[in-house]
Amino acid sequence: MPSKLGVFLMPGASRAGSKSCPTAPILRRFFSSKRWYIQPSERGVKTFDGTRLLRIKESKEHSDVVVATGHDIPDRNAAEALKGARIFVARSSFPSTADDEYYWVDLIGLQVLNREGVVLGTVHELLSTGPQTVLVVQDTSVDPAVERMIPFVSVFVDRVDLAAKCITVDWQPDY
Repeated sequence: MPSKLGVFLMPGASRAGSKSCPTAPILRRFFSSKRWYIQPSERGVKTFDGTRLLRIKESKEHSDVVVATGHDIPDRNAAEALKGARIFVARSSFPSTADDEYYWVDLIGLQVLNREGVVLGTVHELLSTGPQTVLVVQDTSVDPAVERMIPFVSVFVDRVDLAAKCITVDWQPDY
């Protein structure tokens, strides 16, 4: 399944370019793929239905946004019609990660347990707080469900095992 990486903000300065705002912190993912999948905005006017393939001619980073030119965007009006559209890229298009580097999409859904083996929940989402990333862990085994926010830093995260689908942390249920 493709991973959501951003949304179209507005037409760029060039006649057929578009500015997009990445929702993922590592912009290089945009540059790794020349094939973006787009879906209509979740809010506002929908100018198309379903999922469309957008073949990217060129993309570059500019002031914390990605400016891209698509083969199928002939003019500024076509770029304007994409405003708010969600951008997805196939996971297979992502570059390889270094040791101890993970894509957020690979962490969502992993079980989180502490050093004592107590299950704290499942990674529901990740938040970028500036200096660090935070795991948002939901524990639905209790009623009402509990949400924990655990900094994704080596002080608290002991191990990420993608194959076993779990993250071991130095964290207690009552934190």
